[in-house]
Amino acid sequence: MIDNKQIWDSCLNEIENNLSRANFVTWFKNTRLTKQENGTAYVGVPNEFVKDWLKNKYDKLILKTLMNYTQGVRNVEFSIYKHNPNKKEGEAGNIQNNIIINNELPLNNLYIDKRDNLNPRYVFDTFIVGSFNELAYAAAQAIIKNPGKSYNPFFIYGPTGLGKTHLIQAIGNAVKERFPGKNIHYIPLEKFAIDYVNALRNNKPNEFKQKYRQYDVLIMDDVQFISNKEKTQEELFHLFNSLYENNKQIVFSSDKHPNYIPGLEDRLRSRFGSGMIVDINEPDTESKIAIMKSKLEENGIDLSDEITDYIATSMSGSIRELEGTLNTIICQIQFKKRDLSLIEVKKLIKNNIKPKKNISVQNIVKTISDFYDIAEDNIYEKTRRKEIVKARQVIMYILREDFNVSYPLIGQKLGGKDHTTVIHSCLKIKNDLKEDPKLAEEVEQIRIMFN
Repeated sequence: MIDNKQIWDSCLNEIENNLSRANFVTWFKNTRLTKQENGTAYVGVPNEFVKDWLKNKYDKLILKTLMNYTQGVRNVEFSIYKHNPNKKEGEAGNIQNNIIINNELPLNNLYIDKRDNLNPRYVFDTFIVGSFNELAYAAAQAIIKNPGKSYNPFFIYGPTGLGKTHLIQAIGNAVKERFPGKNIHYIPLEKFAIDYVNALRNNKPNEFKQKYRQYDVLIMDDVQFISNKEKTQEELFHLFNSLYENNKQIVFSSDKHPNYIPGLEDRLRSRFGSGMIVDINEPDTESKIAIMKSKLEENGIDLSDEITDYIATSMSGSIRELEGTLNTIICQIQFKKRDLSLIEVKKLIKNNIKPKKNISVQNIVKTISDFYDIAEDNIYEKTRRKEIVKARQVIMYILREDFNVSYPLIGQKLGGKDHTTVIHSCLKIKNDLKEDPKLAEEVEQIRIMFN
């Protein structure tokens, strides 16, 4: 008898070696091989979104991997099943093609738990992972397995509206599920400061200290608001030391790196940097599309690839702005009780689209050449000097990512380079940004010059 579970476990081990940890967990969690029949392997997935994503992005990888472990497989089909975490491994649940049965949440689950302030909507299952946040996500996954030991403290920073609050609350909800006995608390910095002031006013500072020192996981949002609050900084410093010395997990979020929070005491800045600091940037086009697909599925709405591609490439800014735009479109679809055309969508969201920066390729080349102290003419020459190659690749990356210039046009403007060379250069910089903090800082400074 074929052991589908054993086969799929072997496949997953091999697939994991071909993907980043974040992408593997996001797309292959709760999948299973349900059956093999007439040369077709049926893979069970938890929802429609994962089904579409695996079919479009990983179909060939899955088929190739399955062929290494089982004979006669020539095709892969994906089916949605009702995932029941209480079932034993290997039980597939109710397999369907398009419907998940009894997937409604009880009404009480929609309320914020007053004991820990966690919003049950903020979970990892609804957190879309892309190149812009995969390092933060991977670190969060390590934390929930061993809170207080891995990446403590954990400090996330980045512009508003990019999912920081979702991620840090998802950490809290995951730890809450894994370790029911742990005392978890989420609080915005401003609320913490107000609690402290009230405790002093009511002559109850010791009660305040005891309250916050009891937590096993303390999650504090919007830490940038601690700027110039001397008494609050002092109290947070002592609280930090108490929790840290007792191996309690501390998670912070901010819209700024600790080094750039004005009026922050050096001793707190040092504490923030003693664990792991990671940033979340604006999502790339592929990530925007994934986010939109997920939200559309939640609302039972389908948009054509043409429309989602247009929105993803036209809109810059935060995930929050992207979701706001989708809410506008969804509202119109529900009101008109029909699909919208691309022209209708363009008219509907024209005020949400930020105008493209009016700047020439030559100006961009000059600005970046000056930044790296390289003669502008050298950028167009055929040379393998590392400093020139790096500057040229950064120029190509900025032209593509920030100004949406086509690959062939970039190649044409930069000395007649083939478009495949441009693609390679852009991918290299994109990958290097994940591993090279110095390069990431340089690119950030360059981008500021074009704002």
